[in-house]
Amino acid sequence: MPAHPCIMEEQEITVVSVITVSRGSFSGGRMLAECLADRLGYRCVDRDVIVEKAAAHGVSQKELLDALQKPPSFLERFTHRKYLYLTLIQAALTEEVRGGRAVYHGNAGHLLLEGGSPILRTRIVAPLPMRVTMARERLRFSEEEALAYIHRMDDARRKWTQYLYGVDWSDPSLYDIVVNLEYISIHAACETVSSLAKAQDCYSFGPECQAAMDDLALAAQVKLRLAIEPTTQHLEFAVAARSGVASVRGKVSAMDLLPEIERVAAATPGVKEVNLDEMAPLPQA
Repeated sequence: MPAHPCIMEEQEITVVSVITVSRGSFSGGRMLAECLADRLGYRCVDRDVIVEKAAAHGVSQKELLDALQKPPSFLERFTHRKYLYLTLIQAALTEEVRGGRAVYHGNAGHLLLEGGSPILRTRIVAPLPMRVTMARERLRFSEEEALAYIHRMDDARRKWTQYLYGVDWSDPSLYDIVVNLEYISIHAACETVSSLAKAQDCYSFGPECQAAMDDLALAAQVKLRLAIEPTTQHLEFAVAARSGVASVRGKVSAMDLLPEIERVAAATPGVKEVNLDEMAPLPQA
């Protein structure tokens, strides 16, 4: 199998990687992310920062948080809104971490950043009694309330990830490293993950890695502009970018919309050319 184009051998590369931390409620994810950011000199980015940036485009933060936290029954009532919410969140996240040196802890960061340069996908788990204790201390819950809250949040997150991405969020194959806090401390987990980030060139941003992340961020920005422009906001697109060429794929009710789609996409800073070869008309009823 050929190596990923971002993997560079026998070169001195400054480590400027992106690390994502996936976790269940009260599993130590925030503590691990903050420790990693402190140890590596990275920025620690959480879900609330991304939601705030995404909401700048006219969607309330509450709506975005609901879209990230509520199970499918909520999202299924607003199928196109779901598309809009994810577009806003992905654009905000890719723009926030595109330069590397960032640790993101929040919903499905490793999935939202898929297709860019390699990121160190970390998952942290903790024994249920430990999680219950943390929930009780932070939320002032009884043991029964804390247990019910954790089960409810875990179930919602599992359904959310399955519905949006078709994967089981607890599947270890989705991550590069899974850390269990049953017998090791946050400090030891932090040391292990930070050592991995520093030791592996494949998580470092050489020129090709940076280009891959820039392409992902540009595609997300094109998709965002199409999602908020009045003439195209009712449509849904898949967008890819490479070296300034934005390729837009989707279906339209009338092919005379293509010039407008091209205009909106071309107006995105960084776009040099727009490719609409894969656009197609909606099937007639």
